[in-house]
Amino acid sequence: MEGEQIERVRDFNRYYNQRFSALADRFLGHEWPLGQARLLFEVGIRSDLHDLCARLGQDRDHVRQQLGALAVQGLVVLGDRSAALTDAGLAKRAELDRRADAGIAALLGELTGGQRHRLLAAQDEIRRVLRAAAVVVEAVPPDLPAARDCLSRYAAELDVTFPEGFDADVLTRPEEVTGTQLLAVELGRPVGCGLWLRLGPGVAEIRHLWVAPEARGLGLGRKLLSRLEVDAANNGIDTVRLGTHPLLTEALALYRSAGYDDIGGYSDNAYNQLAFEKVLVRTDVAGSGPGRADGTCRPPSVSASRRGAVVSGSRR
Repeated sequence: MEGEQIERVRDFNRYYNQRFSALADRFLGHEWPLGQARLLFEVGIRSDLHDLCARLGQDRDHVRQQLGALAVQGLVVLGDRSAALTDAGLAKRAELDRRADAGIAALLGELTGGQRHRLLAAQDEIRRVLRAAAVVVEAVPPDLPAARDCLSRYAAELDVTFPEGFDADVLTRPEEVTGTQLLAVELGRPVGCGLWLRLGPGVAEIRHLWVAPEARGLGLGRKLLSRLEVDAANNGIDTVRLGTHPLLTEALALYRSAGYDDIGGYSDNAYNQLAFEKVLVRTDVAGSGPGRADGTCRPPSVSASRRGAVVSGSRR
C-alpha cells in the first residue's frame, strides 16, 4: 500500500473531523459532550444495548456510563438490556434535530446546485466504500447458529424469487461441509455467507453464496467469492464449480465477470439450471505465507468434467 494513499486518507480525515467539529460547535451548542448527543440519536425511541454498542463501536461499560449520565438528566430510562428515551429525551432529541438541520441547510446554502449534487454523491460513495471495508469475512463452524440463520434467510428469499419456490431441505447440512464456510458480519450482524465443499480430487463446489439485501451494492458478493476461491486453492483445490438459477441475473453477471465459464450440468439439483467452472491459479505472495491463491483463472488444459473428477448428483 502506497504511503501517498495513506497520507491522503489521513489528510481527508483531519479536514473532515475539523469541519464536523466546527459545525457541531456552531449549530448544536456547547452544553453537551458530542458523545452524549450522538447517544440520543442512536437510542431513538428504544434500543437494545447489544445492538447499540455494535452501532457505536464501543464497549458496553463505556456506553452504560454515557447512558447513565443521560439518565441522571432525566432523558433516558436505562434497563439491564435496553435504553429508552423519556418524554424529555424525545424533546431534547427533536431540538438537536432542528439545530442539526439548520446547520446543514446553512452549509448547503453556500453551494450551487451542482456542488450540492457532487457533495451528496461523494458522501454516498464514501459511505459504501467504508461499509465495505468494515465488513468482516471469516471462516466459521458450519453449525454456528448465525451461519445457519444466514442460510435460512437465503432460502426464504429464493422461495419468494423462484416461481417454483425453494425447498430448504436442499441446503447443505453442517456435516456435509468438507471445505470451509464463510460468514460476513457488519457491526455484529450477519450480512452474507458462502461455502465450498469437495466434489472429487482437486475439484470443489461453491454453494449458497448470498448477500443480505441491506448489504448489497458493497461488492460483498465478489469479496466472498474471492475468499472462497483463495481458501479452496490453499486447500489443494484446482477447479471450482457452481450452479445457479437463470432468474439470479446479478449472480450470473458476477460469476462471468469473475472468470467462470459456462459448462454442462454436473449435479441433479433442480435449481442449478446453469453451471459454471473456473480453474484456479495458486500464487505465492510475499509476506502472505505459502500457498496463497490470487483467484485468477487460466484456460483449463483438460476440463475437470472430462477428467471425471466430479461426483454427480451432489446435494446443494
